[in-house]
Amino acid sequence: NVSQEYKRVLEIPFSSSRKMMLTVSDVAGRDVLCSGGMPLPEGTKLLSVCKGAPNFILDYCTAQLGEDGSMKPMTDEDKQHVLDVVDKYSERALRVLAIAVRTFEAMPFDTSNEDITTDQKFEACRSNLMLLGLVASIDPDRDGVPESVLAARGAGIRVVMITGDYLKTAIAIAHNVNILQPQDNEALAAVDCARLRP
Repeated sequence: NVSQEYKRVLEIPFSSSRKMMLTVSDVAGRDVLCSGGMPLPEGTKLLSVCKGAPNFILDYCTAQLGEDGSMKPMTDEDKQHVLDVVDKYSERALRVLAIAVRTFEAMPFDTSNEDITTDQKFEACRSNLMLLGLVASIDPDRDGVPESVLAARGAGIRVVMITGDYLKTAIAIAHNVNILQPQDNEALAAVDCARLRP
């Protein structure tokens, strides 16, 4: 059982403000994460795993896992390449998550201090991450949605979509369900909510 083999010692759930979640698991006594898996530096006792929006995760990545299992520095060019891949997947209506890790010999904060906030724990565990990769998934459109949107438009109803998705993913989904039409100007019709705030 994975939950017994890799006992979780901390979990910080996803939040819309952080755009990511984080777990810390006990990996003491291992030199690799699993058979054929990522090598762990000598002395590693804890593994922090951070998953979430790639554009947020990449801000905290200083390294990346190479195909051969080695750790390589992550340059700004590498980060831009990853974001280009994210855009390509997102334009196909795929939701993309980045997965990054960091190893520790001990927790990077005083576990006996009850005054440490969740945000402080999160900040301590998410720095100097190593990007493992991306995961893409699709949430298929519900049957009848494209037709319902066209019927609503025909009745003079303006249909809008509000979502927490990455903008390019949201645009692709909006096209798939007829919310955005080919003649619509995406720059005006599809905006990130951050642009709407004063």
